[in-house]
Amino acid sequence: MPAAALDQLAGATSSTLLRLQADQVRSVLDETLEQLVNLLDIDCASLSVCQPGSRTFDVVHASARDGLSRESVDELHAVPWCADQLLRGQPIVLSSVAADLPPDARERVGDVGVVSHVAVPVAVAGRMVCALAGSSSKVSGALNADVVQPLRLIAESMASALLRAEQESSLHQLRSEVDRLTGRVGSENKYLREKIDLLQGFHDIIGESSALRESLARIMEVAPTDATVLLTGETGTGKELFARALHERSARRQRTLVSVNCAALPPTLIESELFGHERGAFTGAVNPRHGRFEVADKGTLFLDEIGDLPLELQAKLLRVLQEGEFERLGSSQTRKIDVRLIAATNRDLEEMAAAGKFRTDLLYRLNVFPIRVPTLRERREDIPRLVWYIIHRRQRALRRDITKVPASVMEMLQAYEWPGNVRELENVVERAMIRSSGDTLMLYESLNNRAAQSPLESGSTLDVVERRHIQDVLRTCNWRINGEGNAAAKLGLHPNTLRFRMKKLAIARPAPVPRSC
Repeated sequence: MPAAALDQLAGATSSTLLRLQADQVRSVLDETLEQLVNLLDIDCASLSVCQPGSRTFDVVHASARDGLSRESVDELHAVPWCADQLLRGQPIVLSSVAADLPPDARERVGDVGVVSHVAVPVAVAGRMVCALAGSSSKVSGALNADVVQPLRLIAESMASALLRAEQESSLHQLRSEVDRLTGRVGSENKYLREKIDLLQGFHDIIGESSALRESLARIMEVAPTDATVLLTGETGTGKELFARALHERSARRQRTLVSVNCAALPPTLIESELFGHERGAFTGAVNPRHGRFEVADKGTLFLDEIGDLPLELQAKLLRVLQEGEFERLGSSQTRKIDVRLIAATNRDLEEMAAAGKFRTDLLYRLNVFPIRVPTLRERREDIPRLVWYIIHRRQRALRRDITKVPASVMEMLQAYEWPGNVRELENVVERAMIRSSGDTLMLYESLNNRAAQSPLESGSTLDVVERRHIQDVLRTCNWRINGEGNAAAKLGLHPNTLRFRMKKLAIARPAPVPRSC
């Protein structure tokens, strides 16, 4: 029995299914079943689904040779003894169906053509989801108890992918229902939107600081258009939330928002991930695959960490932005797409372009409408809201009931520089929740001893430092340039000189933003 090969297939299946879109799941399931047939040298590998409220398993995917059909597996699983075993979460291992089945079950089987059979059920969150089975029309030495564990690992990956596809299908149905009810009273509409948000895992942007509202005002300006947006800012500031906010407020919100982290993919895979490939384009490309650009057609594509995109792929991306067309890997057929692009980076792309590490022409195409996502240092007044938001979101999972945060703890959190921004704040608060046994959040780690990096130390240009300083003073003075307590006086400048500097550095007072943002 090729145990090592099965373990390897389990790992590959899990890795592949985790990053797939819902519409790509079925082809990978069929491909995996075909690999199982070949690895185990059997006649049929099948995936059966147990519908909610049902006590039967129905084959929905199968790879079968001429000697055995998927109907044979359906008939075997319909036998009450087999169905009961699977529903109880017990695997079925039948080296010989005729000899190993209980007598009453043997009489009900008849001549289904299955001689050796192994089936492994999988439950998710207490619900029986599916069963992965291998069947042979002859006695098979490969179908024994040794294959149960690797088959279970493969089945668990399949079950998770099926549930995710089912959730995305529910999401699309709910979106259609929301569209149908647009003209009705808001209570029904709000209920459906809350269900969509739950399925989608959408979390709104928390805070009302001036720095945050300035960035949100720019989102409101550009969201209704199809303009390319470049989100810049330090790591951990929540650029993906900003991308989602842009998409949800755009005309493309009924379509898909597809996200790709350019830094998380090896250079050998990123071209296939973005543009897709044809069968035989490279070793292992057994089926054609849609790239993320095709999946995002008529919707929005979010390219996170765009600064990590290899130089050789930047030219292809530039062509997509300019012409709206591309070719899959291994194909000469040109495909047209209509995608709104949002890119994000925590790196200085202008500096990279000057060093020859990023194409200047691509930078111009991406930098149509830049939005800087503020650091947590610039929005300290938002920290209390964020702390309570994290507490309410995480305390059920952590089995805590935090109702108090001492003023001293909140002051310490607001005084810290947060080089890791909101992501670091989440980690610190979660650690504090774990260590706080009562109803009061206690901070057991000292934040004061951590060295904070100043803007100059982080490699910022003089213009960036000057811009931040002027913005800070303007916010303190409520954007007053003339009159009592004005910003020009605090900066030691004539009001006209301050206005000139503001124009040069593209500093503008943020417009009011609706509270729904």
